[in-house]
Amino acid sequence: MKCPFCGFADTKVIDSRAQDENTAIRRRRTCEQCGKRFTTYERIDMIPITIIKRDGTREIFDKNKLLNGILKSCNKRPVTMKQMEKLVDDIENILAGSGEREVESKAIGNMVMDRLKELDEVAYVRFASVYRQFKDINSFMAELEKMRHEKNIEQ
Repeated sequence: MKCPFCGFADTKVIDSRAQDENTAIRRRRTCEQCGKRFTTYERIDMIPITIIKRDGTREIFDKNKLLNGILKSCNKRPVTMKQMEKLVDDIENILAGSGEREVESKAIGNMVMDRLKELDEVAYVRFASVYRQFKDINSFMAELEKMRHEKNIEQ
């Protein structure tokens, strides 16, 4: 780290402490040449994930928007807020860990549906009805039949 006072390239860390709930590190440094002290902060540089919508438009991934959609699906269902937040956190972690900068909304929708199916089948169908844009009762019934068939295979 270069000294901000004299420009010397060699500095020494004399103290390190976690900051902001362990999301940053505060380091006290001293310059090996002029002896002056200064503070630096180290943070993870998160690259925002862009979502490619069905119509081709792009928008920045919004964790709250995803949670709101899940909240609507789980309205008056026995799914706790903690479970919903964990679902959203899991998806966010998968996206961040993938290394991809752009993700299709279809992939995120499928991740949500897979997890909702395990949490609550009614919430799953509610989410699927909006996500898959069911046009009529027949498309709704087809999804229910598919679920019934999958359940029979598992048993």
